[in-house]
Formats: sequence, C-alpha cells, structure tokens
Amino acid sequence: YVPWERRWIEDPSTVRRYAKAVNWDETQAKKRVIDTLHWRRDFKPDLIVPDEVKGEGETGKHIISGFDNAGRPCLYLRPGRENTKANPQQIRFLVFDLERASDFCPPNQDKICWVIDYHRATNATQPSFSTQLKVLNILQNHYPERLGSAIVVNVPWFLSTFFTAISPFLDPITREKVQMLRTPEKVKDFIPVDMLDYEFGGSWRYEFEFERYWNQVLDFCGIAQDGTR
Repeated sequence: YVPWERRWIEDPSTVRRYAKAVNWDETQAKKRVIDTLHWRRDFKPDLIVPDEVKGEGETGKHIISGFDNAGRPCLYLRPGRENTKANPQQIRFLVFDLERASDFCPPNQDKICWVIDYHRATNATQPSFSTQLKVLNILQNHYPERLGSAIVVNVPWFLSTFFTAISPFLDPITREKVQMLRTPEKVKDFIPVDMLDYEFGGSWRYEFEFERYWNQVLDFCGIAQDGTR
C-alpha cells in the first residue's frame, strides 16, 4: 500500500487542507494527518474495487455531474433511490464516490458541492443514525476541507429531527456549509442553469443509464477493475 499512501501524502492539497481545518496549528495538523494515515491503511479508500460497490450505484442514488458556481464538482445524493439495506458497502460506496468526485476537481480546486435530494425519500430509506455518524466521522476527520457546500433539497419532516440529533457532532465550519432548501428552484442560486439537473429547474436533461455512467466515471478517473490506476 506504500505507493498509494505516498500518492496521497504527496498531493499538494493534502497538507494544505489539514492545516486549514485546524486553523494552521502545525501540531494538530500533524496529528490529524497521522490519524488519517492509520484510517487509510485499514480502509484503503483509493483501492476500492469497482465491482465491490457497483451494485450500490445501479439506481443512481449517487451521481457526479457538473460543477457549481465556484467550479466545484457536484455529487448528487438521492436517498429516495436507496436500493440496499444497511451494510458496510453503503459507506464504502460513498467513500468511493468521494474519491471519484475529488478526481473531478479542476486545478486549484479541492472542494466538492453536495446536492442531497430527499424527493421520494422516507424514514425507511434514511440510513441509520449510527451509519450517518460513521459517515460524518469520515467526512470531518479524513476528508477535511473537501466539503464546499451541502445543498439539501426537498427537506422532509423527519430530517429536522435527525439534524437536531446530529448537530452536536457537527463542527461549526461544516454546519455553516449546509443549506436547507424547501423547494428545488433555489438550487439555481448555487449551480449554473446549464449544468443543473432539470429536476431542480436547470436545463441539463441527463438520462441516467447506469452502465454508461459507471464506465465513463471509471475511464475519466483512470480506475482499473482491480481498483488501481
């Protein structure tokens, strides 16, 4: 795993993101980098085999498409399209897509825009509280300064209860990046119309075909079938 570890640590954005996340405190930045090194050695996020998580993506519950007004790649999450029961692969699939969305970042851009659409989502399709805490821990501790904004659309009644419960675990910077929108039309304030899915009032009519989408992402990111590059 050493070559992949070096690839990550030698990425110019890595040290910068970790230092910024702790307000440029060198001691804290080093500690967080070391903690993530241990996590990456165990989880190996950059070596997730595509076929391991492919089944999670068949309904289009995660799609990388377009860029926001700040030039950040957009990762759409649609809980209403959930197609599996709670299992470790759900988290590995999300991490896989985080890595892929990061691959789409243009030069001098480190962040990702999340669009979380709760259309047709129910309490039953909502990931468990423990699963969401695990995801939050991964995002905040091992992908610092990757989140540019999180635009939550079609907010259901049960989300306010969940957000209240999880708020104590959110760091202030993450909390400030969350935008709760009752209607999808407001998404146009954050994403150019020509790159925004028509379901949110944009002009981009993307017809999701899983195999085509999946292969395009793997080809663009240079991911082989064994997870290597």
